[in-house]
Amino acid sequence: MKVASVLRLTAVVLLVLFIAMPQAFAFLFEPLTDNRAPAIYNQGSLLFLTLQHLRTVALATLASTVLAVALGIFVTRPSGAEFLPLSRSLVNIGQTFPPIAVLAIAVPLVGFGEKPTFIALFLYGLLPIFENTLTGLTQVSPQTLEAARGMGMNARQRLFQVELPLAFPVILAGIRLSVIISLGTATIGSTVAAKGLGEVIIAGLQSNNIAFVLQGGLVVALLAILIHDGLGLIERFAARKLGRSTDEVP
Repeated sequence: MKVASVLRLTAVVLLVLFIAMPQAFAFLFEPLTDNRAPAIYNQGSLLFLTLQHLRTVALATLASTVLAVALGIFVTRPSGAEFLPLSRSLVNIGQTFPPIAVLAIAVPLVGFGEKPTFIALFLYGLLPIFENTLTGLTQVSPQTLEAARGMGMNARQRLFQVELPLAFPVILAGIRLSVIISLGTATIGSTVAAKGLGEVIIAGLQSNNIAFVLQGGLVVALLAILIHDGLGLIERFAARKLGRSTDEVP
C-alpha cells in the first residue's frame, strides 16, 4: 500500500474517532487550557456540528453547481453567447462582496440561522464552477463535435453524450475548489447562529480557550484536505478514462 494511501486512511480514522469520541483525546488538549477550563468542547455535540457544517456546504455547493453549470452551458450555445459578459458579472457578485457582508445583508431578509450562511456560500461558490464549466466545454475539439454530428446526434445528444462527459474532469475541479472555499467560509456562519464548526472556534475565542479554537480549526482543515484529496482522485480517474493527462485538469 502506498504511503499516501496509508496517510489518507489514518487521517480518516483519526477524524472519525475524534468527532465521535472527542473525550478520548482530552489529554492532548489539556496542556492548552488555563484555570481548569474544559479541554474538549462541551457546549454541544462535535459530531452534530460537523454534520451540520457539511450539510450546509453540500447544499450550497449543489445549488451553485446547478446554476453555474446551467449558465456555462447557456453561454456556450450560439443563442446565449452574447450573455457571457452578463453571466460573468452575476457569478462575480459572490467574490465582490465579502461573505460577512453578504451575511449582514441576508439576515434582515431571511433571519438568523442556516439560510444566510447558505446564501453566502452559494454566491461565493459560483465563480470557480462557472469558469471551469466554460473552460471544459470550450476545450471540446470541433473535430469531436463534427464527428458526433456526422453520427446523427442532435444538439441535445451532443451536449449530454459528448460535451459534458469530456468536460466533466474540468468541471469537477471547479466544484472541488468551491467546496474547499465553502468549508472554510462556513465557519463564519456561527456569527449569525448557524450550526457548524465555527461555533467551536467562536466559543474558544470568547472564552480564551485555545483548545476549542484548535479543535474546530483542525476538524475543518482535515475535512478540507480529505475532501480535496477525494475529489482529486475522482478527477484523475475521469481524466484517465477519457485518455487525458491529469496535468490538463486545472
